[in-house]
Amino acid sequence: MTEGKTILELDGGLSRIAVERVIAEMRSGRPIVVKSGRSQLLVQGVEALDQRRADIIGGLANRRSRLLLPAPRLRRLGMDRSRPGAIALPIVDSGRVAKLALEIGARIDAPVAALGKLDHAALELARLSLVLPAVVVANVSARAIEGAGLARVEASAVEAYRGLRAQDIHIVSRAPVPLEGAPDTEFVVFRGGEGLRDQVAIIVGKPDLSEPVTVRLHSACLTGDLFGSLKCDCGDQLRYTARHMAENTGGVLLYLDQEGRGNGFSNKIRAYELQSRGFDTYDADETLGFGQDQRGFGFAAEMLKQLGVKRARVMTNNPAKIAALEAGGVEVVSHERIHGRKTDHNIRYLEAKRDRAGHLIDAVIPPVAGE
Repeated sequence: MTEGKTILELDGGLSRIAVERVIAEMRSGRPIVVKSGRSQLLVQGVEALDQRRADIIGGLANRRSRLLLPAPRLRRLGMDRSRPGAIALPIVDSGRVAKLALEIGARIDAPVAALGKLDHAALELARLSLVLPAVVVANVSARAIEGAGLARVEASAVEAYRGLRAQDIHIVSRAPVPLEGAPDTEFVVFRGGEGLRDQVAIIVGKPDLSEPVTVRLHSACLTGDLFGSLKCDCGDQLRYTARHMAENTGGVLLYLDQEGRGNGFSNKIRAYELQSRGFDTYDADETLGFGQDQRGFGFAAEMLKQLGVKRARVMTNNPAKIAALEAGGVEVVSHERIHGRKTDHNIRYLEAKRDRAGHLIDAVIPPVAGE
């Protein structure tokens, strides 16, 4: 037993491993347990909540179940909230839960209470799992769930997880991968940073590390990067960056697994469906319970430093990326704006990024006269 514990501790610590196990369970739709001291909270993601599961949770909870929703979703339900909240569920009705968590035009139907420590950890696990950020929870006794085989985690481990993962990023593989328009290119794969996902640094050419290196932080966009979606300009930016670096002094393109501004691919597609009904990109995300941007870029600075990049010329329209690199210890000596094509399909998306998130894209989408 002692030897086994040592092996697990070498693999990153028992608490971090526990978090990663419950993330896997939540993505599979299974309930998990968050605990602190003698308190235990049964947590079920809303995505996988059917009436059979709802009845089981209701029976275990003895009318003490709650629906936890983030502040953006509560605002969509008609509440002026800046913090998440809990709605009592005397009866766990899967239809009511789905309405409050997802339905367009739904309104709050009961008082909303503040969250406790275990509640905050439960919502954070939903975000880390890239599922819908809404969970049904119930305070249960150890006896009530004894023998159920549920994965468990300490609330304090959940609170510390993001910070630990941002620091614990390391190279796991690298190889030359010639690209069209950039044949002298090496892919370097890092593990860590955001959850359990791999991150990629694409070194184009032979950048001089003694000088400022051209850098771009590009969040993965499957629809735009691979399939050429007209709803965004991501694919254009990605391909332009690689060509620009190859034709000049080289550079480092960080391809970060942060689909949908950190919401995950399934939620991104949910947001696209809402956009098809007339929502802009940020209103769609808020309807699903997400803030303006869930991404963190602190680990990107660590990737650059491990590659020997200390000073950077950043290709971006997003001031948050510049600030994150500087906060992470990479000196940003200059930045260059980068634009894709403007189409009938992405014009509203670009306007929203300019007007609501402060992206520097006036050159391609000028402000409305009089602003």
